[in-house]
Amino acid sequence: MVRYMRAGDRQDFLAMAAEFYGTGAVLHPVPEKNFETTFDQILAGNPFVRGIMVTHEERAVGYALLALTYSNEVGGLVVFLEEAYLRPECRGRGLGTAVFEFVEREFPEARRFRLEVTRTNERAVALYGRLGYQPLDYLQMIKDKEGMEW
Repeated sequence: MVRYMRAGDRQDFLAMAAEFYGTGAVLHPVPEKNFETTFDQILAGNPFVRGIMVTHEERAVGYALLALTYSNEVGGLVVFLEEAYLRPECRGRGLGTAVFEFVEREFPEARRFRLEVTRTNERAVALYGRLGYQPLDYLQMIKDKEGMEW
């Protein structure tokens, strides 16, 4: 089952976010306090973030984080899949596809769905390709504020 996060999901989310950032799917570790801040922002109704919980047999087995933004390039809402994680024992059961179907149903007005993936995460790249995602030929650049903790 795929649904929006609720207050009772805090511990499951924190544990799975720590698991996600311990995998090769990300480029660097993130302070765990960021996970708590993110969860608090989701529950507070921050208009730019949504949290999704994935359950199987009434047990939390994954999550996804969405960032919402407007793009002049596409003339409307962009839903950015910031993070998507399924516990290893639950992969290959259609749950990842269910997350994407949920997101597309929840945001019919979106003009673009976007995500990032490391090139070495071949299984995820294959799934995203099957779901219609294509590489975007932009070089992404970032500038972190001084004092950011990694």
